[in-house]
Amino acid sequence: MIPLTFPNLLARQRSQLQTAAFSLVEVTLALGVAAFCLVAVLGLMPTALKTQQASTKETTANQIISQILADLRADVRLPPGQASHAGGEWANLHGHWRDAAVPDTLYFTNEAKQTGTINGSPPADGVFRAKITYYTPPTPGYTTSLAHIRVTWPAQVDPSTSVPAGSVETFVAVNR
Repeated sequence: MIPLTFPNLLARQRSQLQTAAFSLVEVTLALGVAAFCLVAVLGLMPTALKTQQASTKETTANQIISQILADLRADVRLPPGQASHAGGEWANLHGHWRDAAVPDTLYFTNEAKQTGTINGSPPADGVFRAKITYYTPPTPGYTTSLAHIRVTWPAQVDPSTSVPAGSVETFVAVNR
């Protein structure tokens, strides 16, 4: 057994202090690795933000398509003489899909609410532009027509003359 003298006690404390601490080199390396990881994560933030915004716009555009689709399908199921009962924001589209020779253009806000007039110029609060193109049945006697619905954003950009920031489109069968 080692006698407890002052020099022995000091040697024991030194050995404990040396094993219980980090060196300056270790701390510097750890901070360097942490800074490198932080820079990488912060570099991905703009991409993540753009992806999230695009996803939100696409989700809203799909909601608009669903609303138009539901309205077109509900519109053709109204019994004769009940056209005045067509409600909703697209009541003025009632029956129009059958006879239209030109596409309809509707405008919607960021909350998927219709704004402006059909086939009018884009309103100030319009964020989305929905273009509905109707196709007549291929042969007489058939009762199913097709409608092509394309929602683009921003509403002020006409997709026939320039490229919009984003778009969602679908075809729907409308039964007469």
